[in-house]
Amino acid sequence: MTTSSASKGSSLTSIPKKGRGGARPGAGRPTGQGRYGEATKPVRLPVSMIDEVMEYVATGGRQALPIFSCAVAAGFPSPADDHLEGSLDLNDHLIKHPAATFFVRVSGDSMIKAGIHEDDILVVDRSLEARHGKIVIAAIDGQLTVKRLHHKSGQTMLMPENDRYDPIPITDENNMVIWGVVTNVIHSV
Repeated sequence: MTTSSASKGSSLTSIPKKGRGGARPGAGRPTGQGRYGEATKPVRLPVSMIDEVMEYVATGGRQALPIFSCAVAAGFPSPADDHLEGSLDLNDHLIKHPAATFFVRVSGDSMIKAGIHEDDILVVDRSLEARHGKIVIAAIDGQLTVKRLHHKSGQTMLMPENDRYDPIPITDENNMVIWGVVTNVIHSV
């Protein structure tokens, strides 16, 4: 009696046992368990771009811009000084709580004396406490507004920064929700 190579366990003709090799249901890391808390996908990149892509991912896509060490005179001109101080990432200066920050564009001129103009972009932080004197984004009966919060002697009002507008008293009849506190204004000249 002769035995074939298949019966001797040759890898050329042997059939793999069930459950070995290949993809199996439930195998591998569960979705959402990685560094980013979501499903991942393999991507092919040119080798020359790997470091650049990894840096982009590590910084969250933030890009630092150059800042010069010389100050710009707002009075009389001073001699130009072109010394580069380093780089500046506006996220470090404008956004203290990234997960709680959003941006909103201004419509209208009710806050002009506070330096907030039409089409400015406001940086709003939802994690900050809305206290007396802070500029807030509030929804009053479903409509958004930006005003200075005034809370004294048990009465709450939303104060404009333009004499042409009246304060908005907040009563029990109003449905007011404060969305966040304005921390910065991005103004184009």
